[in-house]
Amino acid sequence: MHAPLAPAVADRQGFGWLAIVRIGLVQAAIGALVMLATTVLNRVMVVELKLLAAIPAGLVAWHYAVQLGRPLWGHASDKGNNRTLWIIGGLAVLAAGVLLATQATLMLEASFGAAMALAVFAYALIGAGVGAGGTSALALLASGVAPERRAAAAAVTWTMMVAGIVASAITVGQLLKPFSFDRLLVVAAGLALVMVALTVLATWRLERQAGSFRDSAEHAPAPDFRAALSEIWHETAARRFTVFIFVSMIAFSMQDLILEPFAGLIFGLTPGESTQLGGQHQGGILLGMIVTGVGGSAFTGKRPDALRVWVIGGCLLSAMGLAALGLAAVNGPPWPLGVNVFVLGLGNGVFAVAAIGAMMGLAGAGETTREGVRMGVWGASQAIAFGLGGLLGAVGVDFARGALGHDGAAFQLVFAIEAAAFVLAAALAVKATGGAALRRGLATREREQFA
Repeated sequence: MHAPLAPAVADRQGFGWLAIVRIGLVQAAIGALVMLATTVLNRVMVVELKLLAAIPAGLVAWHYAVQLGRPLWGHASDKGNNRTLWIIGGLAVLAAGVLLATQATLMLEASFGAAMALAVFAYALIGAGVGAGGTSALALLASGVAPERRAAAAAVTWTMMVAGIVASAITVGQLLKPFSFDRLLVVAAGLALVMVALTVLATWRLERQAGSFRDSAEHAPAPDFRAALSEIWHETAARRFTVFIFVSMIAFSMQDLILEPFAGLIFGLTPGESTQLGGQHQGGILLGMIVTGVGGSAFTGKRPDALRVWVIGGCLLSAMGLAALGLAAVNGPPWPLGVNVFVLGLGNGVFAVAAIGAMMGLAGAGETTREGVRMGVWGASQAIAFGLGGLLGAVGVDFARGALGHDGAAFQLVFAIEAAAFVLAAALAVKATGGAALRRGLATREREQFA
């Protein structure tokens, strides 16, 4: 017997804006906790404890490497039909990892070996928590948001994540005055408790509101993990999108660890001034996200491939911003560095939100695979690219400074490589974010379209 028509139609209504904001609160909680581990603890290790910068950098890279497990966690949330449990569980693991990482940092002076062992374990928990909770949250968003709202939903959730990072950084900074190691542990515990509680409240009875916008059977059982990966690998659009994510995120992250040193070495900016420059970059990202969220949503309902234009445009604008930074590296003052960095951030924000919107569209495009495992595959690609990109940027500048004997030329070379990577990403996006897969949602038809 067929199900009644009315419930089926109601099921397809999916998330309203309040539900999207609630998922954004989860993203904000993840961003706040990760900020403490990757920013505050990083600074304490390098400045207060006078350790090599490679030590916290290696721990951050390790937490990205652990996120290779994202496909497994996403598949598990598909099989269990309970993404809320994975979201809350992931945040709890992340919070525990942050607390253990803080404790490990406090132990470094007294017992370096034991502290490093604890830190490695703690950052593994951080990576696992981000991977499990973040992948499940994105999968829930992808399954519950109507196609015409995907760009706006991506903009809302990612803007809230950035806002969560900024708000928690300001709050934690104030609470750590005057600084002491005991105060750091208390603040970390308070942040962990508040963020887990926020996640529980944000996801309370949320999953039952999700609709389904897949073309395939909505309630068909998820395939086993190997079969799911095989389907994704043999689907041309999914495979191309994975490569696109990897290349674009390497380009996106290469500047992370070198932008402030660049401002100090070439333009003579103080630490406070270079931090403000980072704020201008984040301001550009936020504006790009908002513009893309509004503009992308206006056209996606009419053209399924409309987001492709925004992805390509964001990549090319980012490439232009990096090419201009290359010129700034050999010219120095009075180059308008703040405007340059803002434009770079604008391109980054446009690209990021449009790519995430396209990702949500492709997440439901499998014949049997569900959103969790597909988001997991792309999340793993993104995590590895982030870790590798930051490392390549920093090591590339060090190597170029030694080989060229000139700081400006070294930064120019690295910025040029980043710009070229964004141009390559734009070329990959032409096919990877096309409208055929977004419109039809079936892997076999998609393969015929791109064969």
